Amino acid sequence: MEQGQIACPHCGQTFEITDVLTSSIREHVKAEFQQELIRKEEDLKKRGENLQEQKMALAEKMDLLEEDIENKVKERLSGIETKVAKQMEGQYADSLKSLQNDLNERDAKISEYRSQEIELRKMKRQLEEANEEAELLIVRRLDEERQKIKEDAFKKANEEHRLKDLEKDKVINDLKVSLGDMKRKAEQGSMETQGEVFEQDFEIQLKTFFPYDDIRPVPKGVRGADIVHSVRTPFGQECGLFLWETKNTKSWNVAWVSKLKEDAINARATIPILVSTALPNEITRFGLVGGVWVSDPFCALPLAVALREQLIAVNRERMLSSGKNEKMELVYQYLSGTEFKQKVEGIVEAFTSMQEQLNQERRVMERHWNQREKQIHRVIKNTAGLYGDLQGIIGVQIPAIPALELESPPESDLPSSSVEYKT
Repeated sequence: MEQGQIACPHCGQTFEITDVLTSSIREHVKAEFQQELIRKEEDLKKRGENLQEQKMALAEKMDLLEEDIENKVKERLSGIETKVAKQMEGQYADSLKSLQNDLNERDAKISEYRSQEIELRKMKRQLEEANEEAELLIVRRLDEERQKIKEDAFKKANEEHRLKDLEKDKVINDLKVSLGDMKRKAEQGSMETQGEVFEQDFEIQLKTFFPYDDIRPVPKGVRGADIVHSVRTPFGQECGLFLWETKNTKSWNVAWVSKLKEDAINARATIPILVSTALPNEITRFGLVGGVWVSDPFCALPLAVALREQLIAVNRERMLSSGKNEKMELVYQYLSGTEFKQKVEGIVEAFTSMQEQLNQERRVMERHWNQREKQIHRVIKNTAGLYGDLQGIIGVQIPAIPALELESPPESDLPSSSVEYKT
């Protein structure tokens, strides 16, 4: 018999293990079992008839023996008569005992056949339950796969929608930029008018963006830059001075840098900044040219924010450094005083109490964790045993569970490929 096959215990016919769950093998086993029972009953019936015939023949022999005994009794003494009677009684008892043994053997075989039938019915019920459990596992796995596919499709649709939105936003921004360029070209007037409008618009932006600062335009006819920007904190403290020069032209002029540096020296400005629509070739958005910050209109405000924070930080450091020795003396007196000692002791006591509570909670939680770990280990062990039993009954038809499988299981751990029915 080949591997993966099963032999019928009655007729010897072989079947594939995968056919054990089919109705054909069950009907075949049932028919063979019924035929075997019929044969056994007929055999027992024949044996009973033979025993009856033997009993009748024995009765005839007993009658003959009794007659013989009666004849011999007349010739032998009473002691001999008693001895012969006991011998005849022993022979008769042995025959009855033999008949009783045969009847007991027949009853034992009938009981054994009934036990086998019960075992077959139990096995049939177990196979049906295993088949239902396997179908349930397959349905669950299919539902999980459907849900996963649905989620992947939903994510893909969201990603495509997001890319389309980004594409739409880019088109709108490009159209806005193009519209701004066309509007600027359509509204081109004289160079002086353009410069004044650009300067006024930038001044409004500065005042809106920096409400705490003092921003003033340089009057016309006065030599200097365009805007004087005094950086102040929310409390009104002076931190530095920006000197702004605005240019709305098509080409860059190097002379603007040297002129703005001279204006910064005269105005005692901290940082000079040149905002121009035309930039040098080495500057993309903003940069430092000859000690002067140069920026386009789009990056001017972010650059102002960064430089303004730098001025405020420098001023803060300068304020902190003033009176440093006096502050150090006060700090030393405080650290060496009783008040600081009492506060540190209070902090240490609080931390010590918290540490004790934490250790107590850790011990309690570790005990709970150990109990749960043992429970989880028992659940996993029973689950693995149940899975192994089902795999041994159903075979490769049961869906594989990766958490309960090995990459290369040893041959000794593999489930048996054949099933043997004992009768």
